[in-house]
Amino acid sequence: MSAAEIDGFADRIRHHRGGMISAWIGIPDATLTNHLAQEAFDAIVLDMQHGMWDMPSAANAVAQVRLAGKPALARIPVGDFASASRLLDAGASGIIAPMINSVEDAQAFVKTTKYPPLGERSWGPLLALNHTGLSADDYLKNANALTVAIAMIETRAALEAIDGILGVAGIDGIFIGPSDLSIALSNGDQVAPNAAEIDSAMQHAVSRCRAHGKFACAFAGDGERAGELLKFGFDLVIAGAETAQLRSGARRAINAARRIASGS
Repeated sequence: MSAAEIDGFADRIRHHRGGMISAWIGIPDATLTNHLAQEAFDAIVLDMQHGMWDMPSAANAVAQVRLAGKPALARIPVGDFASASRLLDAGASGIIAPMINSVEDAQAFVKTTKYPPLGERSWGPLLALNHTGLSADDYLKNANALTVAIAMIETRAALEAIDGILGVAGIDGIFIGPSDLSIALSNGDQVAPNAAEIDSAMQHAVSRCRAHGKFACAFAGDGERAGELLKFGFDLVIAGAETAQLRSGARRAINAARRIASGS
């Protein structure tokens, strides 16, 4: 995939060409990231909120993902909007910001991820210029369109404010965090990302995205759940974290070896 095709990710997801599946990586290893980027994922997300990435390792991983011909996204820590700008400078195709609970939160997020007139992103995209092959002037003119700002909806307040959040110019789409949303909607009683109440909330979120002409993403714990969410109308889903996939693969290998060795 060429740089132009990688940087067409934003156009693809904005125009609701559904069925996109992304990897989700919290282990800060560029080699692991490159290996997963060789698979048939449409994108790779680096989780800096709960994962162990720091800025140097994340910037290196962005380069590895792009080298493998895929767009790289990053979920920043809560409120770490300064890192959002730096990750875009490093060549990330999009930023996922957790705990966007209000219009004001959304506006603060846009401020650091979009150049004027939408925001106040500071200039310094040296690696992004190398990755895209664009001149400084062309990058400045096109960066707001080439990158996406994705607000996470994962609290009761965010769900109530979803229309206002989606209405903020520069917010390109949302990302549902079903585990946190289930904790919020149950008043801290349970982690139940696949509960019927969460299904209803997620379908509502998709409908509001469609009303605003914006896209919807969500986390799924495994491939089966990811398929269900695609049927709900989500444009991009996570088919489980790399840690779960790693352990699942290990269990399958161990079980197969035990079964064959025992003759069962």
